[in-house]
Amino acid sequence: MIHEKTTRKRQENRSMKIENRTPHQDGFYMPGEFEPQDGVILIWPKRPGSWPYEAKEAGKVFAEIANKLAETEKVYMLTEPETEAVARELLCENVEILTIPTDDAWARDVGPTFVTDGKEVRGINWSFNAWGGTYDGLYQDYESDDQVASRFSQAIGLPVHDAHPFVLEGGAIHSDGEGTILVTESCLLSPGRNPHLTKDQIEQVLLDSLGAEKVLWLPYGIFNDETNEHVDNVAAFVGPAEIVLAWTDDEADPQYAMSKADLDYLEEQVDAKGRKFTVHKLPIPKHPILVTEEDLPGYVYEEGEEERTAGERLAASYVNFYVSNGAVLVPQFDDEHDAHALDLLAHLFPTRKVVGIPARDILLGGGNIHCITQQIPLYGAKCP
Repeated sequence: MIHEKTTRKRQENRSMKIENRTPHQDGFYMPGEFEPQDGVILIWPKRPGSWPYEAKEAGKVFAEIANKLAETEKVYMLTEPETEAVARELLCENVEILTIPTDDAWARDVGPTFVTDGKEVRGINWSFNAWGGTYDGLYQDYESDDQVASRFSQAIGLPVHDAHPFVLEGGAIHSDGEGTILVTESCLLSPGRNPHLTKDQIEQVLLDSLGAEKVLWLPYGIFNDETNEHVDNVAAFVGPAEIVLAWTDDEADPQYAMSKADLDYLEEQVDAKGRKFTVHKLPIPKHPILVTEEDLPGYVYEEGEEERTAGERLAASYVNFYVSNGAVLVPQFDDEHDAHALDLLAHLFPTRKVVGIPARDILLGGGNIHCITQQIPLYGAKCP
């Protein structure tokens, strides 16, 4: 059942910015993504340097995902005046369109990270610098993206913590909802994020902001992931003390050493409650997913923007799935390992319908299903 918040409720909390308090101080924490949700945010694709051929194929996949999610939770699609008509044509009537300017379509990274105290929900507005700023960012003008979190929170009437100038993307963190945060060293320690802070200082910001007790630092993410290897492409919590990890048995594949280092690390760790982890190996596609010559003419780049090349290996991973109230949406790549990924996740999420989504058109933009979605935890009168 989709719950519509009233205009009055939105107006009561509008523009509420929380200052001089951390979420942890107020008893708020980041829940696990497998916990009940109020809704989800997506952004309609339009950037020509990310989505080839005017994002026509990408838009169809975004709409398929939004319409499927709208069956069990509220869906917000952010558009701009020039994209609203095409989005509305493909989206079901249950999807609410909000006009909020963006530079690209990665809701996970530019939208708010949400925290809850079990009754209320607040957003966190991190600083966004296009995955690296002047060091190795993917595009130069990201002012609109940097304001999405605050503008969305204001639009639906949720209080927001401003975490600026701390740079972080939502795809760089996972939470088990019980005090443990999962990140990668390759991303969070990148010189393009917070080079003025030590690892310990970065960890403290995460603990304070996400209401957590422990941060686990995986060494690596997925090979050739242009986000500096976000954790959401390589590992995810599927329950307390239970993780899926992207894996390959091919020792000649560069991903093997990276995933093996992550597994070795996890096998030596415990979570915030002292529990050892159960790690499920989720194979990456058997055959690398590459950019083709046919893809290249569809891109139109601005000056200084990262450009694709034919034969470039894309960071394809089945771990980049999205867990909704009623389903698990899993990337599919027309690969021999597609079915195995669906089977394993169906075993791990027995109460949800596991749905495969043809996802190469999202991957061409640089991410996948988890990257284009940002869940909003259940809150208010709807909480148990």
